[in-house]
Amino acid sequence: MCDYYDVAIKNYRLKQIQSQKEEKKRSGFIFIKENISNKVVLDNIFKDYFPDIVVNLAAQAGVRYSITNPDAYIESNLIGFYNILEACRHSYDHGAKGVEHLVYASSSSVYGSNKKVPYSTEDKVDNPVSLYAATKKSNELMAHAYSKLYNIPSTGLRFFTVYGPAGRPDMAYFNFTNKLRKGEKIQIFNYGNCKRDFTYVDDIVEGIIKVMQSPPEKKMGDDGLPIPPYKLYNIGNHHPENLLDFVDILQQELIRAGVLPKDYDFEAHKELVPMQPGDVPVTYADTADLERDFGFKPSTSLREGLGKFAEWYKEFYL
Repeated sequence: MCDYYDVAIKNYRLKQIQSQKEEKKRSGFIFIKENISNKVVLDNIFKDYFPDIVVNLAAQAGVRYSITNPDAYIESNLIGFYNILEACRHSYDHGAKGVEHLVYASSSSVYGSNKKVPYSTEDKVDNPVSLYAATKKSNELMAHAYSKLYNIPSTGLRFFTVYGPAGRPDMAYFNFTNKLRKGEKIQIFNYGNCKRDFTYVDDIVEGIIKVMQSPPEKKMGDDGLPIPPYKLYNIGNHHPENLLDFVDILQQELIRAGVLPKDYDFEAHKELVPMQPGDVPVTYADTADLERDFGFKPSTSLREGLGKFAEWYKEFYL
């Protein structure tokens, strides 16, 4: 609920969850407005609720923001995540059953400027090109250490360019829409020679639900010590889209939804510019492991996903 971007969107999401709870007579949803970097508060939440499964999607996101506001990334992505690991560790104190599975958000950004595509979780990822990417790689390393030391089953999910209704306004599709509505020019980086593996938010949610119910198996090694119950998966569409094609589909869907007029002059509002610091030319997910272990892969087409975003945008803003 921080003000990194418009809090009204976050309140909208929260109301959606609360209204669904009331409509479907579901109990158990509790919202607590706190910061995961506050260790005392987090420890008390674990003591009060004894979670079986922990899904940590709380992090400071964004590559470019990490260049100008690095403190936010250290506080949330490193200190906050450390606090979650410690809370999971101490959930086993005094012989308690403890956390059965920790699932956390990593990012395709960890692949940096890797030339090999598609990106595989087996690839070496030791050369981040942004502080954001470095913090997400750090999360994976920290989770591995805690899995090894304390036998905590953990799964990291490397998300690939998540988009959809009520998404982040700093993401390209949302930012472009805002600028086009105002009659401003949109900048397309690397002169349009970028590809992104766009993943619709519903596919991400389905992936998380499947993964959270299947923790890595606890096993003992020949040395009598735990083999880390630790997994990593990519969640992406396994189908990178060229940015120019992406912009073309976006403009069509914005016109169809009535966000922009039918005679909108897109050529007059496009500007091809060089690559920005921290960006990479391509993201492309190898999802074979996800398909093998869960029989699942994201399948929402870019046109369908952007169409749903455009419809939401009109409802929310117009």
